[in-house]
Amino acid sequence: MNDLNHVILIGRLTRDADLKYNNNGYPIASFSVAVNRSRKQGDQWVEEANFFDITVFGKSAENLKPYLVKGKQVAIDGELRQDRWEQDGQSRSKVVIVANNIQLVGGNTGSSGGNAGGYNQNTAGQSSQRSSYQPRQNAGAAPQNTYNPGPSYGGDSGFPEDIPF
Repeated sequence: MNDLNHVILIGRLTRDADLKYNNNGYPIASFSVAVNRSRKQGDQWVEEANFFDITVFGKSAENLKPYLVKGKQVAIDGELRQDRWEQDGQSRSKVVIVANNIQLVGGNTGSSGGNAGGYNQNTAGQSSQRSSYQPRQNAGAAPQNTYNPGPSYGGDSGFPEDIPF
C-alpha cells in the first residue's frame, strides 16, 4: 500500500503573497491561510483559528501573485512538506503545505483591483479531477508547473450556450 499525503483547506489569507526567486530564477510564492473552526466548550460554541503556511512554485506563483491578497478566501489542495535545517547548532523543522491546486473562492475582499472569484489555478498542470493519489516522480527536481485554464466551451464569451439545468 502506498502512503498518502493530501491536504485540502479553505481559508482566508492572513497576508499578501510574497514572491521570490531561487538561485536558478525559479519563482516561489509563500503566504499564510487562517482556517476557522467551531468547537463546543461546555454549553457554548467557541471559534478557533488555525494558521498554515502555503508555498506555490513556478508560473503558478507568478500568475496568482496579484490575486493572493490579505483577506481573500482560497481553497488549497496540496501536500505537507517538512523543511529541515540547522540553526545555531540545533536542528529545526517546519511543516508547510505545498499547493498543487489553488481556487480563489470568495469575491474581491482584498486590496486588489479586480475580481477573480472564479479563477482556477491548477499548479501541478494536472486535471483537478484527479481520481487517485500519484506519488512524486522527481522528488529532487523542481516541480514543473503549467497554467491550465480549464475546459474551453468555444464562442466569444467562454460560456456554453445551453446550461444543463
